[in-house]
Amino acid sequence: MLIPKKVKHRKWHKGRSRKRTVETRGITVAFGKFGLQAMETFWMTSNHIEAGRRAMTNHLKREGKLWIRVFPDKPVTKRPPEVTMGGGKGAVDHYVFPVRPGRILFELDGISEEKARSAFKRAASKLPVKTKIIIKD
Repeated sequence: MLIPKKVKHRKWHKGRSRKRTVETRGITVAFGKFGLQAMETFWMTSNHIEAGRRAMTNHLKREGKLWIRVFPDKPVTKRPPEVTMGGGKGAVDHYVFPVRPGRILFELDGISEEKARSAFKRAASKLPVKTKIIIKD
């Protein structure tokens, strides 16, 4: 599971979703030739990242190179079940990466286009949003 080694602030504010805005950073394929781009807003957990990574690496069978372009660093807190209101904010439960439309999530290189498409299709089935495959020219 991906979690930060050390954080400056243990608990963060939730923040407000910006449904109409698109991503301005991390929108181009930088390392590989093929990329998987998010088309919707969501919070990507370390479980989503690991499931997508496993699906791609199992399909590729140690062929090509994979880059993960996101890292979950936003803490999400949760209160225990059946606890009354008051008593402060809950403990950190897991970490997420807030994804906005246009963000490249995974990149691949060193494989054919049809192999990359099938690997990304498997990874996209593990994610709760629509995605698009980007090819670097």
